[in-house]
Amino acid sequence: MTASEETDNTGEASRQSSTTTAEPTDELVSTHHTITANGKQLSYTATAGRYVLREESYTDGKFDGHVAGAEMFVTSYVADSPGSGDRPVTFAFNGGPGAASTFLHLGLLGPRRVVSGDAGQLAAPPYGLADNPETLLAHSDLVFIDPVSTGFSRAVRGGKPGDFHGYRRDIESVAELIRLWTTRNGRWLSPKYLAGESYGTLRAASLAEHLQSKHGLYPNGLLLISAVLDMGTIRFTEGNDLPYSLYLPTYAAIAHHHGKHGERPLREVLDEAEEFASRDYPWALRKGARLSDEDRAEMVRRTAELTGLSHDYVDRVNLRIEHLRFFTELLRDQRLTVGRMDGRFTGWEPDAGGEHLSDDPSVSGVMGAYSAGINHYLRQELDYASDLPYEVLSARVHPWSYEDFEGMSVTATDKLAKAMRTNPHLRVHVGCGHTDGATPYFAAEHTLAQLEIPRELRDNIEVRYYPAGHMMYVHEPSRIKQSADLAEFVSR
Repeated sequence: MTASEETDNTGEASRQSSTTTAEPTDELVSTHHTITANGKQLSYTATAGRYVLREESYTDGKFDGHVAGAEMFVTSYVADSPGSGDRPVTFAFNGGPGAASTFLHLGLLGPRRVVSGDAGQLAAPPYGLADNPETLLAHSDLVFIDPVSTGFSRAVRGGKPGDFHGYRRDIESVAELIRLWTTRNGRWLSPKYLAGESYGTLRAASLAEHLQSKHGLYPNGLLLISAVLDMGTIRFTEGNDLPYSLYLPTYAAIAHHHGKHGERPLREVLDEAEEFASRDYPWALRKGARLSDEDRAEMVRRTAELTGLSHDYVDRVNLRIEHLRFFTELLRDQRLTVGRMDGRFTGWEPDAGGEHLSDDPSVSGVMGAYSAGINHYLRQELDYASDLPYEVLSARVHPWSYEDFEGMSVTATDKLAKAMRTNPHLRVHVGCGHTDGATPYFAAEHTLAQLEIPRELRDNIEVRYYPAGHMMYVHEPSRIKQSADLAEFVSR
């Protein structure tokens, strides 16, 4: 080692030591923009950056101070109009666990949106961004939250990211971010909404109860997009026959999209599938080996016709069609798979005889557009500079801790029901895609029907349906309709 190299390394060590002891601080950048939304010109301020989350620390009952634990990345949009402090504010996040808020941000709610194309007509790289005239910003200020280890959110230097990778700590950290943003921006008297997608709907339901009981912060409404509130309705575990019934109408919708039902209207197919999945099909699964040969043959026939699969296949899997196997089997004769997130998408597999698809074409088909869009947008248009990789979908959060549910199904239904009973003004909007093979719409209906709330509170829940999948907004007609539905819900 030369003398100059030794000096350089010593200097670097000194800088690292200084950085280690430095207290983390908020990093926020604000820019000003205008957009024509809802037919009117809207001026707004966008703020992007990381908030430092701190917790009160005690040792042997003695207060140690407020200790920094994480730096959470947020992108907020606040209208510049007079009296904007009285506007609704919507806190939005995606799911995963491990997903940043990119998809709701640039796919549906934000003032700019990704041009990704759709099933069969995907956009080509390097993709692009466009104004979103249907942005919810016309009706509500927006705050997009990236949970720890997603987006640019990270644990502080020396902190343990795994401390935030689980159901309870995730709820606590996101709730603290919401409390902090609300307080600093003087928005305690603004109407407040929580918008989540996929696992983010389970997060939103639990957050509503946590915010109310922990901070006395009562939301006005929940926007649950592609909802899953009880994991037991979608997990194909040994001895749990419920998902087979709840997925069947989605299988029928996907089969219909791919021409397996001829000229029959989709609604007619879904009506038949829902009736079968509610009565005869679960009855047959419960009967098991007690089914007569005649009844079994009839159940095989009806299941095969609704799902678009062969009689032989349905018979061989004992009437139980697991979802990943369905996506691989439906178009096997064409050597194609269908998407899990959206069954309208198709893809190729290297092994046409495989049991499970190795790639979800409805994810890989749009991932490039969303990744390029968010990385360009935050840095070039919102002026937030960072050399960190923006984690759109992060595997770092796994294994995700569900220690609160040991020996039980992971569910937020009790939290949502309690939040609604405590706050009878809490309204719930649920958006479902018919071809969503990740969080099937019939499972959402089933879960909502089991909520332990008074009958008079059932009018607080509304469900809307779209002829697309998990991210239904990649389908342009669905995006336009869904934007209008959310605007009406928030503005009501």
